[in-house]
Amino acid sequence: MEVSSVKKLEQLEFSLDSVTDLSSSSASSSSPAVATFSCVDGVTELRFLQSDSIHCFNFDLASAQLFKLGPVHFICVSDSSGSSEEKSFSQGVNIKFKNDKDSKDFCESFQEWRKDAVVQGSSLQNGTVSANKSKFDNKIEASSAKMYFHYYGQLLHQQNMLQDYVRTGTYYAAVMENRSDFAGRVVVDVGAGSGILSMFAAQAGAKHVYAVEASEMAEYARKLIAGNPLFAERITVIKGKVEDIELPEKADILISEPMGTLLVNERMLESYVIARDRFMSPKGKMFPTVGRIHMAPFSDEFLFIEMANKAMFWQQQNYYGVDLTPLYGSAHQGYFSQPVVDAFDPRLLVASPMFHMIDFTQMKEEDFYEIDIPLKFTASMCTRVHGLACWFDVLFDGSTVQRWLTTAPGAPTTHWYQIRCVLSQPIYVMAGQEITGRLHLIAHSAQSYTIDLTLSAKMWGPGASQGGILQSSTCRFDLKEPYYRMSQPQAYPVAQELPLQPQPELNTQDIQTPNEELEEELLQQPPQNPSAQL
Repeated sequence: MEVSSVKKLEQLEFSLDSVTDLSSSSASSSSPAVATFSCVDGVTELRFLQSDSIHCFNFDLASAQLFKLGPVHFICVSDSSGSSEEKSFSQGVNIKFKNDKDSKDFCESFQEWRKDAVVQGSSLQNGTVSANKSKFDNKIEASSAKMYFHYYGQLLHQQNMLQDYVRTGTYYAAVMENRSDFAGRVVVDVGAGSGILSMFAAQAGAKHVYAVEASEMAEYARKLIAGNPLFAERITVIKGKVEDIELPEKADILISEPMGTLLVNERMLESYVIARDRFMSPKGKMFPTVGRIHMAPFSDEFLFIEMANKAMFWQQQNYYGVDLTPLYGSAHQGYFSQPVVDAFDPRLLVASPMFHMIDFTQMKEEDFYEIDIPLKFTASMCTRVHGLACWFDVLFDGSTVQRWLTTAPGAPTTHWYQIRCVLSQPIYVMAGQEITGRLHLIAHSAQSYTIDLTLSAKMWGPGASQGGILQSSTCRFDLKEPYYRMSQPQAYPVAQELPLQPQPELNTQDIQTPNEELEEELLQQPPQNPSAQL
């Protein structure tokens, strides 16, 4: 960068053999001229001035182009003049240099100056593209980003989130109960989607709301906001990523819904804290303010058998003459690498949960790249532990009311459900036995995380104080590829409930279909004389 800046300073002015206006019908002037580069108030310009004339040709380098007609002969064109706002037509000049060296030096400087001009001057409605290269593009692969923004650019998926009344209702209550935080304040809605949170902020009396949305949903948000005139004048929709855009003023309040499964999936929390660092005033507030990941070991024999049975297909030794068993191990491992997303009965938990706190007001972007959580539980019963159950909640720390949004099992179900990491090798525990382990999350470029889970049962009974691990099980999961089970919580009997009266076992072989009854009836009939029947 230092070399580039020095070169620019040294190459501010170039001598030309001649400059001619392309739109002029007069004869070409042969008088010498000077070309100069300059940057005033953020606008980078190229000017051509003839030595025997006061007339000057000005070009905004953000829209200027240079075409080579010969070794020393060039044409410079632009969509409009950088100095004359009344000129909306395209302009151009014919320029000639005295020698090849001058033309080559001019071309190199032109490319450098224009490159900076394009980055600094590319305009968006109510915002400009930042001069810095996007952090988002550097860490997220293009194919993942394309699918991500395509997904959230569709109304049916926005409808799914809007119809999550726990989610939408909690956000509405958190904003309306804390009107003092929004009234007369500047608000930035990070990842605005349909713009619903922006309109909540406007209802609470926000002075102005900047709704930042990178997907095609931005156009729908503009349409929806325009259809609500009470809010439209105070909401500006900006299509772009928070890593790229610039805003004309600092925000007093940041509001967003950046949570994914396990809180951190989709890696939007990183964009949330980037928006905090770029747009929020030092004493600003964030809605939500903090998040917590809750974890507890669980026992679910039904789920474990279901997962294991999925791979049984690959144990066939004669599938149309093909032995599938060489792939059984890989298939078994693949099914158990999928975290299960569903709603489960909280009575499946075998220990009191613990949580890991994430403070959005203090967390740095880099802190989300790797999250390491040590685990420690005390088993409440004798059972088989099949894995770790996880859910999250977030706090809206308003000045008037503190409100939590939870996705806990047993609470009203949200579109996030809960998530469970099922171990391929369960561990056995006794009541009072200590369960330790580690939940290690590593972010990857597909906007998700790789999860390494270890659960261990420590020594129990006499000699437990000496420590030692009796059993341990480890499994790796890809949070990007979950198994969406989406079943409602199953009714597991409570231990205090009276057992049901024993019923006689029903053997499916004893059930007779109408066809079977008819067959028996025909068999019991005496045989008829074929000749008489004929």
